[in-house]
Parts: sequence; C-alpha cells; structure tokens
Amino acid sequence: MQKVTKAVFPVAGLGTRFLPATKASPKEMLPIVDKPLIQYAVEEAAAAGITEMIFVTSQSKRSIEDHFDRSWELESLLVKRQKNDLLELVQQIKPAHVNCIYVRQAEALGLGHAVLCAESVVGNAPFAVLLADDLLDATTPVLRQMLQIYEQYQASVVAVERIQPAQTRSYGVVAGDAARQCSQGQAFAISGIVEKPSPEEAPSDLGVVGRYVLDARIFDKLRNLNPGSGGEIQLTDGIEALLKENAVMAYLYEGVRYDCGSKLGYLKASVDFALRHPELDTEFAAFLQQRAASIQTAA
Repeated sequence: MQKVTKAVFPVAGLGTRFLPATKASPKEMLPIVDKPLIQYAVEEAAAAGITEMIFVTSQSKRSIEDHFDRSWELESLLVKRQKNDLLELVQQIKPAHVNCIYVRQAEALGLGHAVLCAESVVGNAPFAVLLADDLLDATTPVLRQMLQIYEQYQASVVAVERIQPAQTRSYGVVAGDAARQCSQGQAFAISGIVEKPSPEEAPSDLGVVGRYVLDARIFDKLRNLNPGSGGEIQLTDGIEALLKENAVMAYLYEGVRYDCGSKLGYLKASVDFALRHPELDTEFAAFLQQRAASIQTAA
C-alpha cells in the first residue's frame, strides 16, 4: 500500500464572509492569536507525516507563499538584535524536510475543481485534502487519525461530525448503515454522500468537514463531472462517483472543530487558543471573568 505523503490545500477562495478584512489578505492568513490558520493546517499535516504541501492558490494569495518562504531580511535583523527565540520561531514555520508547491486555480469553479488543479503534482498517489478554515484541535492530529483508518481499510476516508438538522444545507452529508451507531474514533463504509441537502432529504446527521484522504482515481471522476450545487464542481459529487467503484470510509474523528470560515467560529477559536497561550492565559482569563461579571451586572 502506497504511503500518503502529499496534501492539497485549496486556498484560492475569496473569503467573502470576512470582508473587508479579506479584501487584500487571504482568509487563510487570519491569525488565531499569533499563527495564521494555514499554518495550523500545515502543522497538522506535517505531524501526520506529510512532506509535500500543495497549495492551490489564486493571484491574490501571494502572502501565503511569502509566509512559508525564508525572510532573510527579518532573520538577519533578529540575529543582529539577538532575538534568538523569535528567530527559531520564524525558521520553524516550514520544517526543513517539507516541500511547498504552489498551483494556480485560474477560475473559482468550486472545491472539486481546486483539487483537480493539483492533479499534475499529485500524480497517481493517494493524497490528503485539508481546508484551512476548519481548525481541528485534537490530542492526536485528526489527519494522523484518518491515515490510520486509510491504512486499516485501504480506502478513501472523509472526516465527519454530527450536525443539527438545520445545518444540513451547509454540509455534504453521508449515508451508511452504521451512521447512527458510529461513535467518536470509529469509521464505517458510506453508501452515498449528498451535497447540501435539505433537512428532510439528509440521509443522516453526519456532515463532512474539511479533511479528506483520497485515492488518485478521484481525479478522473472530477474531470467528468457536470457542475453541481451552486454551479460549481463539487468534491462531494466526485466522491459519490468514486463510490460506485471503490469503498469510501466516513470517520467520526476525535477532537474539536472550529469553523473559522464563520465569524462566530473564528472568535471561539481565538478565545479558546488564547486561554491556552503561555503568554496570555492568566491575564486573558481574568479579563474574560471581568467582562462576564460586568455583562451579568448590566443584565
């Protein structure tokens, strides 16, 4: 069985839900305390053994490339000022054993199309897909959990979580006999996947989140798809087509997801990560307690 060493990061989206902040800066570069979202995703991939990071970008995403590149001027300044801790922090952004590759998505034609743009770099190898605005916090990195499932079943894997009926229009929703009995840390073979169904049409309460491990045969399926929901090439439609020939597993991951593509999810992540930050935890917790007390008094 071929080892998964490549990961695709679709980062070409416009980030309209965060305008005007994302007018000139990619949403993936929004910081959670002191690290951008894309760095959390890359760190998760690297911790799972990924060595080739493939970014599907657009013309407005140069800052992502710059972030993972060396900054000789900054490093020289930190050396001169003997800021060794900061120098080490900057140099560790991209581990030495990791390669970063950038591919352009010329048109915003959907997640499936973005993944297809990486085909020439991925080739015939199995690969992971990580959406950076899904920040997954787990003791064992979620992608590492998924690769264990991939190795166990030798099949593509999609990460899922339980959602409320009102949320189905925002997710791909999986179908499978074991969907309702599945517990965290467990996987089951899916029989179908539907993009953004109504609550009445949803086949289960398990929605797909932004982590995938895919067989390279997905590229053939994506190439032959007609536009689906929203007039875009949907990755879920490609997975549905792949299902007709190959097994696909749904994995109810262990961890906490922050939907940082939404303002509320982004703020929740910022608060929780700040409360664990060694420079901020005590003072920030005290600030939140003061704010909560003042809000309660005002109410």
